[in-house]
Amino acid sequence: MAGIGTLTEKDSHRFEERNRETEAVFRENTLMRRYGPLMKLADLALILDRSPDGLRVTLRSTGEWVEKINSARLQLGRRVYFRTAEIAEVLGIR
Repeated sequence: MAGIGTLTEKDSHRFEERNRETEAVFRENTLMRRYGPLMKLADLALILDRSPDGLRVTLRSTGEWVEKINSARLQLGRRVYFRTAEIAEVLGIR
C-alpha cells in the first residue's frame, strides 16, 4: 500500500512532464523579458554563442536548422529582427 508521501510511477512521470513544461515557459518568458518580442541579430548570436558575422554567414547557407531560424526572421527596412517566441520554439525552449 502506497503511503501519502510516495509517488507512483505514473504520478512521477506526470510530475516530470509538468516540470519540463514549467521550465520551458520560464525560459521563454526570460527571453521575452530580456529581448522583447523581437531580437536583433546580435542578440541571437549571443544566445547561440556565435559572432554576429558568423551567424549572418550561416543563415545564408541551407539546412533544416537554418530554415527554421530564417522562418522567424523579420526585416523592417534594412534592419533584421527575429521573433523571440519562434526562436524559443526552434531552440526547444517552448
